[in-house]
Amino acid sequence: MKNSERSFARRIDLTSLQLFVAVCELGSIGRAAEREFIAASAVSKRLSDLEATVDTALLYRHSRGVTLTPAGESLLHHARNVLYGLERMQGELSEYADGVRGHVRMHANMSAIVQFLPEDLGAFAREHSQIKIDLQEHLSPDVLSAVAEGTADIGICTLGNVKSGEGNQATVPLTQGNVALQYRNYREDRLVVVVPERHALASRESVAFSEVLEWDIVGLHAGSSISLAMRAAAAQAGHALHQRIQVTSLDAMCRMIDNGLGLGLLPDRAFELMHGVGHLRAVQLSDDWALRELCVVARDFDALPVTARLLVDHLCPTSAKA
Repeated sequence: MKNSERSFARRIDLTSLQLFVAVCELGSIGRAAEREFIAASAVSKRLSDLEATVDTALLYRHSRGVTLTPAGESLLHHARNVLYGLERMQGELSEYADGVRGHVRMHANMSAIVQFLPEDLGAFAREHSQIKIDLQEHLSPDVLSAVAEGTADIGICTLGNVKSGEGNQATVPLTQGNVALQYRNYREDRLVVVVPERHALASRESVAFSEVLEWDIVGLHAGSSISLAMRAAAAQAGHALHQRIQVTSLDAMCRMIDNGLGLGLLPDRAFELMHGVGHLRAVQLSDDWALRELCVVARDFDALPVTARLLVDHLCPTSAKA
């Protein structure tokens, strides 16, 4: 390492990098200060010192908050990699400590959180009481972005029709932006059409989505994996998708359907957990895309901190044996 490079490394303060990343994620010095339990003036001073260290402006400051300069975008990418590497180092060193402790940052989509994670994470917590899990719900595309950017150690999301080979054995590459990710199979679910119990489709055992398109649809967020799959299927069928109402929760969707405002698509187990929400029936969707893979995603499973690797092995036990 050259003397100039060594001097630069010594002048970079890790706390300032952490605060810089927090400001970038929240878009505000004030909100970052609240989250990090530090005075806003102290955060502002550290950012100014950081800009002086790199000898360039990193943030555009305005009345609504801050935005990144091109140099700031570059530093954010490198800062996340540095902090991610430190977390990996901490995780590996913790293996030599007396007992495993720490936390795992995890993002997951609604389908995983509603159907499977309460039981799986509950069992994991009972086995590893000293490991805390920071879980956030996001849409599948946002889960992938969080893992790629390093704001989540692992994610669980739907990857459409992507398959990872023989059962749970394979670790398959996936690209998000310019970042290579890996994923392993977690669970499968199947989409069903939820209808009022007196609806014309209620007595059917299965139905093709092309038939469902005759009715209005009660949908989830436009960016959800189910909404994206419905749009693609409707386009392929050459039929308009009449999605009149969009909601953000499964129970709200069921209540809308129960009151005659349309039909909806839900994962089968999620519907089973909605017992008591209206007088509804679930009809199996016969299309191939109705069978979905939920996958655990990471940058590199082997490089995860020990706490995150323990959780992945718990969620994907077959992969752990491979």
